[in-house]
Amino acid sequence: MHPLLVEGLSDAVGFVGGALAGFWLARLLGFDVFSEGYDSASVLAIAAVGLGGGLGLGAARRWRRARQAERKER
Repeated sequence: MHPLLVEGLSDAVGFVGGALAGFWLARLLGFDVFSEGYDSASVLAIAAVGLGGGLGLGAARRWRRARQAERKER
């Protein structure tokens, strides 16, 4: 598979997966992203989604670097 395709797909999966994890964690804690207005619970939920997306993206990039290092050892 082309390296740029692997990079794009892994970044997308990491970001979306992390954002979904942040969304469901916020829902579990009682914060609603889609509540009307911008109350503190809504802002915290939005922050959780953003933080989750960033962490997921970082995890995808760490996975890719580890995969590259593993291939270089062979």
